[in-house]
Amino acid sequence: MIIRYERNGKVKHGWMVEEDHKVRVIEGDIYKIHTAKPIMTGLELPLDEVTLKAPSDPSKVVCIGLNYRDHAAEMGIDLPKEPLMFLKPSTTVIGPCEPIVYPKLTQNLHYEGELAVVIKKEAKKIKAADADDYILGFTCAIDVTARDLQMSDGQWTRAKGFDTFCPLGPAIAAKLDYHNLRIVTRVNGEVRQDARTDQLIFSIPQLIEAVSAVMTLRPGDVILTGTPSGVGELVPGDEISVTIEGIGTLTTHVVAEE
Repeated sequence: MIIRYERNGKVKHGWMVEEDHKVRVIEGDIYKIHTAKPIMTGLELPLDEVTLKAPSDPSKVVCIGLNYRDHAAEMGIDLPKEPLMFLKPSTTVIGPCEPIVYPKLTQNLHYEGELAVVIKKEAKKIKAADADDYILGFTCAIDVTARDLQMSDGQWTRAKGFDTFCPLGPAIAAKLDYHNLRIVTRVNGEVRQDARTDQLIFSIPQLIEAVSAVMTLRPGDVILTGTPSGVGELVPGDEISVTIEGIGTLTTHVVAEE
């Protein structure tokens, strides 16, 4: 499991050894495997001495709307004939335990728990059959949405683009069979979403083909694969977590904008 952490003011990648509660330090850029291979140093740090950051620092987050049939039904929208894409700016990204800020501009903040794909090398016009070669791994995500702004604007940039609206973490599962993973979202401990990734309308390879046909994906870029049914409202003080089989649990909370 790859993590990105901060210690003594420096941000690095590491390999999380959960059973020992330790981090193995990685030196170098994990994405430059062909030019400057990262080094597993052998140095280990106690996990409680580091601060987990978002496991990727993407140039962009590409999101897929309405990619579970039951979510399209609960939103009262016809199934898409091709992947429905939108973008979140990089400034939306936060890590585990960093708070989601409830903006004053909205009165209806929603959560959407999702499986996120992290890209490992430049991808442009990739075919679905080759997509796995471009995947570094997978992490948990929350697509935070100002639902009232989404409905009033008619396009989703403002509703999806506030700072803190894309929590990611806690780690990247580098080798994972992603075809049938359980994904569970809880708010204040209560299960709100419970689904499996075999319910996706468009598969992950299909998404990478569709997105890379439009835009070049850079190392570290993230694709959010859609949310199942059960989306709902958040209020300041709520704790929200997304647990995905084989990855772990991303937990954060909501605070009011000052």
